[in-house]
Amino acid sequence: MKTWSTILQSLQEHGTAVLVTVARVEGSSPREEAACMIVTPEGLHGTIGGGTLEWKAMAVAQKALGRPAGTSSAQYSLGPDLGQCCGGRVMLLTETFDATSLPRVEELAERESKGTFDQRRKLYLFGAGHVGRALVMALAPLPFDVQWVDPRPNAFPRFVPENVSLFSPETPESVLGNAPEESLAFVMSHSHALDLAITDAALRNSRVAHVGLIGSATKRARFEKRLREAGVDEARIQALICPIGMGGIASKEPAAIAAATAVQCLVLHEALATASLSARPLMAGGGA
Repeated sequence: MKTWSTILQSLQEHGTAVLVTVARVEGSSPREEAACMIVTPEGLHGTIGGGTLEWKAMAVAQKALGRPAGTSSAQYSLGPDLGQCCGGRVMLLTETFDATSLPRVEELAERESKGTFDQRRKLYLFGAGHVGRALVMALAPLPFDVQWVDPRPNAFPRFVPENVSLFSPETPESVLGNAPEESLAFVMSHSHALDLAITDAALRNSRVAHVGLIGSATKRARFEKRLREAGVDEARIQALICPIGMGGIASKEPAAIAAATAVQCLVLHEALATASLSARPLMAGGGA
């Protein structure tokens, strides 16, 4: 969901919108801090976790529709009071927007369109075969900026999700030259030789945090041998994810492989995000 673009559209069409944000969490909660939902005269966009908490927050937001711009906050205990068993506490921030908010919202929507607020992780997906196509769809609602790469003419479908960019270079591995820190790369091209070239380049790129390769244990063993002979760092070779996908799923259907791999991507993403947050220095005064 593009938060500010959605609010801007509601302001342009109806002159009002309300943003509800999880401002603070203590203990367990259905959603994390910064999760949000937008309430407009046409309905609800996004979620703060469902259940009674969301129902109450939505009722407050609906009453605020059409009122002057303003901000309010409320604390909720996620226990017997709300009939939810999370057991934690959350603070919700409710922001109402009206016509006077347009200049600010327009600026924020423009910055959002340029990716200023984008917290999605860059994921390089090599190969537009059956599994690649299924994986792109599985990643569509998840926090990834997918760079989909395949050198074959007309390899891509006509329509792709909004978070996907298409690339058809003669040397697919060259796309990794612009990879930002802590990117992910998953390799599933139409050619084992191309898979090897891409995997080699991805493992040598320190900005690529994790590299996944579709295939069996036999394919992995063959690739390990070739990668060692090519001088790839042993630690990086050992960290190669092959086969890909979370364990416990026996099906080899493209959709099943994609589902297992999408979960794996999300696990890797959250682990990197947690490590990055833990590594931040404390600010003066003890704040995080």
